[in-house]
Amino acid sequence: MPKKQKKSILPLEEGSKNMKTAISESRTVKISEATTLITRAFQKKRPVFLWGPPGIGKSELVKEIGDSGALGKTHVIDMRLALFEPTDLRGYPVPNMDTGVMQWLPPADLPNEKMAKKYDTIIVFLDEMNSAAPSVQAAGYQLILNRRIGQYELPDNVVMIAAGNRETDKGVTYRMPKPLENRFVHFELRVDFDDWLSWAVDHKINPDIVGYLTFAKNDLYNFDPRSSSRGFATPRSWTFVSEMLEGINISNSLQTDLVAGCVGEGTAIKFMAHRKIAGDLPIPEDVLDGKVTEMKSDEISAKYALATSLCYELKDRSIAGEKAGNLDNFHKSFSNFIGFMMDNFETEMVIMASRIAMQNYKLVPKQDKIARFKEYFERYGRLVLDA
Repeated sequence: MPKKQKKSILPLEEGSKNMKTAISESRTVKISEATTLITRAFQKKRPVFLWGPPGIGKSELVKEIGDSGALGKTHVIDMRLALFEPTDLRGYPVPNMDTGVMQWLPPADLPNEKMAKKYDTIIVFLDEMNSAAPSVQAAGYQLILNRRIGQYELPDNVVMIAAGNRETDKGVTYRMPKPLENRFVHFELRVDFDDWLSWAVDHKINPDIVGYLTFAKNDLYNFDPRSSSRGFATPRSWTFVSEMLEGINISNSLQTDLVAGCVGEGTAIKFMAHRKIAGDLPIPEDVLDGKVTEMKSDEISAKYALATSLCYELKDRSIAGEKAGNLDNFHKSFSNFIGFMMDNFETEMVIMASRIAMQNYKLVPKQDKIARFKEYFERYGRLVLDA
């Protein structure tokens, strides 16, 4: 369910005997909740405004709604208004020599009727809208209010969504006029670890990152607008780290500098300490092949990292088995997977790994093919189903 943030009491008139107060109440939603809410608003052709701090995943959310198929064949047009000039939206004036009337040539970025016929839905995404210059915003407002600008009119199957940071995020923002605010359906996003974990395993984020953040959840997002640090942890900056570490072959000191440039120095030092421990873990392939049955390290974050790596490898083996038309190796690997977990992992980690394998990756083996399945289900079955 959407979560209400703490109310803040702000003085309106200082010095008054009877101090007046304004109650500012912000209702926030998780990314997974926002997907359902935005899709519903789009189905009713209502424009949406997404609010949230930097790096939380606003742009990624819009792209994933477009890719989901919930609105049929969908095309997303991403327009970063902070980089626009007014004519980029309004178009250019051109005289019509036959009529003696000035006409406006619409910008190529906006969808025309020919494009509209190719898709069931076109999403026009006005990103960083409240960071754009007021003159650009004015053009955007006309498009949202009237679904037209100058002589250009939006096709019927176009829906609109805008996004921006809050004034409290200390970015460059301009306050939106109240009449325009009332034209939008507003959603303010918040970071939720379970939401991010589902996304991370689907996108195969570096398992060291997943393991570390499962242990240190507060480091998923530590943005503080009052801080002078240029690097800070967000879901977006952890994605940068995952990309940077892929196939890396430089010293640990330089790796720390690289990670610090993404998530800040303090977080980088803690993460690299975890990464050093995780480097001594068993190879996931050896565990699933039954060559390694015991884990020597008791470090909790390292176990989380290994659990994630095992799920990634198990998913790859499932895909390979389906392509080959033979799932025997997958079932053998799954048997070794649950056996290793039961013998080496705490209950919480068994549940997490089971959720990734069975719920996120939809890996559902045949029970009669899995050794120790009865024991596994009796110990963890209800906990996994209720998680």
